[in-house]
Amino acid sequence: MTERLTRKRSRHVALVLAGTATLALAACEDDRMDAQSFPDLESCIAASKQETLWFTEEDCRKNFAAAEQEFLETAPRYESKELCEQQHGAGNCGNDPVAQSSGGGFSFMPLLVGYMMGSMMSRGGGIFSQPMVKTADGRFSTPKGDQSFASNRGAGKVPSSTFQRAPSTIGKPPMTAAQVSQRGGFGASATARSGSRSSFGG
Repeated sequence: MTERLTRKRSRHVALVLAGTATLALAACEDDRMDAQSFPDLESCIAASKQETLWFTEEDCRKNFAAAEQEFLETAPRYESKELCEQQHGAGNCGNDPVAQSSGGGFSFMPLLVGYMMGSMMSRGGGIFSQPMVKTADGRFSTPKGDQSFASNRGAGKVPSSTFQRAPSTIGKPPMTAAQVSQRGGFGASATARSGSRSSFGG
C-alpha cells in the first residue's frame, strides 16, 4: 500500500512538471482523494490513454454522462439570463432545457464547462464525478458553489466532500434578483455553511 501511494504521489508530481494545474485544498490528508478535471469528454479520453493514470476511457464516458445528468438536475436556475450572467459571467448562461421540454416556463442556467472525477478506489470505493460551472470572477465551481477552482483542467487531491451532490433544483421556482442578493450571490450561502473555499491551480 505504501509503495502504491508513493507511485501515485510521483505521478502527480510528473503531471505538475508537465504543466498541469494542481489542486491546493484546505483539508485533512485522510479526507483527500485523487481527482482530475477536464473541460470536455475528449480531453478525458485523451488523458486516459496514459497507462499510469487511474481511470479508463470507459470511466471518462460513464462519469461524463453522470456529470451531465447531475448538472441538469442540480445547477442553479435563475429567472432571467441577465441575472444568471451576473453570477456566472457574460456568455456563460443559456436556456433551461428541462423547463422548456416540460412546458414549465422559462428559466436560465449556467453552462456546463467541464467535469471532475475523483477516485476512492484505494478505500474500496469507485470513481465519482462533479459537473463544473463558471463563476462571475472567471473561476470554476461545483453546482453547490462551495468549491471554486482557478481552472477546469488539472490533477491533485481534493476532500471527499467535493463530490457531495447538490440539492435538486428541478421543479423549483428560479431564483429572483432579491433571492440572489439575500444569499450574497452564487455560492455564498454554501460557502458560509461549509466554512471554507478551495482553489484549483492557484
